[in-house]
Amino acid sequence: MRDSRGMRAFFQVGGIVFALALTTVVLVASKAPPFAAYLNIALGAFGSWEVFSNVLVSWVPLLLATSGLLLTFTVGLWNIGIEGQITFGAIFATWAMRSLQGGGTDPAFVIMLSILAGALGGILWAMLAGALKTFGGVNEIFGGLGLNFVATAVNLWLIFGPWKRPGIASMSGTVPFDKALWLPTLTAQSRLSPSSIAIAVAGIVLVYVLISGTHFGLRLKAVGRNPRAAYLLGIPTWQYMMTSFAICGAFAGLAGAIQVTAVYHRLIPSISSGYGYLGMMVAMLVNYRAALAAPVALFFAALNVGSIQLPIVLKLDSSLAGVLQGTLVLFVLLAQGAREFFARKGGKR
Repeated sequence: MRDSRGMRAFFQVGGIVFALALTTVVLVASKAPPFAAYLNIALGAFGSWEVFSNVLVSWVPLLLATSGLLLTFTVGLWNIGIEGQITFGAIFATWAMRSLQGGGTDPAFVIMLSILAGALGGILWAMLAGALKTFGGVNEIFGGLGLNFVATAVNLWLIFGPWKRPGIASMSGTVPFDKALWLPTLTAQSRLSPSSIAIAVAGIVLVYVLISGTHFGLRLKAVGRNPRAAYLLGIPTWQYMMTSFAICGAFAGLAGAIQVTAVYHRLIPSISSGYGYLGMMVAMLVNYRAALAAPVALFFAALNVGSIQLPIVLKLDSSLAGVLQGTLVLFVLLAQGAREFFARKGGKR
C-alpha cells in the first residue's frame, strides 16, 4: 500500500472522527446532550467578536510555546520544562517592569525592555535544562519537570514574599502595573494586543523558515534523526541541542512576558496557564509541521475558551475541552502509527 496523500488524509480524518466519537460517548455517559455541548463550545468561542478576541488572547502564548517546541522536537528533544520557561519569562518581565516604572522612562521603551527581559528569562531557564541534558546526562523530561517545580516555587515566593502587595499577600498576584505600561490593546475593554499577535505570527513564520528553508534546520533534522551519524558527519550535535533549547526558551519567555504585559498586567501564581503542555499537544497533533501550527493552535485555544460555557449553560465541567484535546492527539497519533504500519506492510509485498 503506497503512502499517498489520500492515505494520510484518510487516517488523519479517521483519528479525528474517533476522537469526536469517544468524547460523545463520554457526554452520553454523563447524561449530557452532545450536540448542545458542542454548540455551546462553538458559541463560546465564535459567538461574538468579544469572545473571539478572548480566543486570540489565548492563541498568542499557545502559538509562541508551540513555535519553540517545534525546534526542540525537530532536534529530538522533549522540552517538558517549557512551563517553567514561560514562568521565568514572566518573572523577568515583571522584574524589568518593576525596576523601570516610575523613573520617567518612555513607557513604550519600558514595555519593549520588559518583553526582551522575558525572552532572556526563558532562554536562561531553558539553557539550564539543556545543560543538565548535554553535560549532566539528565534526561530532558525529568530535568524539565524538576525545573518546572522550581520555577513555580520561585514564582510563589516572589508573589508572597519580596513582591507581595503592601500589607497583604494575595493570590491575585503582585501590584498591577501602571496603565501606561500595559501593552496597547484594540479597545479599552479588550485584552487583545495587535503587537502580541504580530510577535506570535512573526515567531511561527521564523520557525517555519528555519526548519524548512535553512541549513540550520537541515542540521537540526539530522541531529534529531541520528545524533551519532550527524556527529560523524561533522555536525556539532551538542551545540545544536543547546541552540534549540535557547530558541525555544526565548519563545516561551516571550509568551510569559506577554501574559504579564498584555493580559494580566501583573505576575500571578498560574501565569503559565498550562500553555506549555498544551503547546506540546499541538506540536504532536501537527506532526511537527510548522505550517499547520497556527490553525491547530487556534482550534485548541477556541476549545479552551468555548468550554467556559459548559458549566454556565449545561452545568458540565469545563474539563471536557481537555478530554477532546487529549483524545484528538491520542487518536491522530494512533492513526499515524497505523498508516506507517500499513505503508511498510504494503512496501514489503
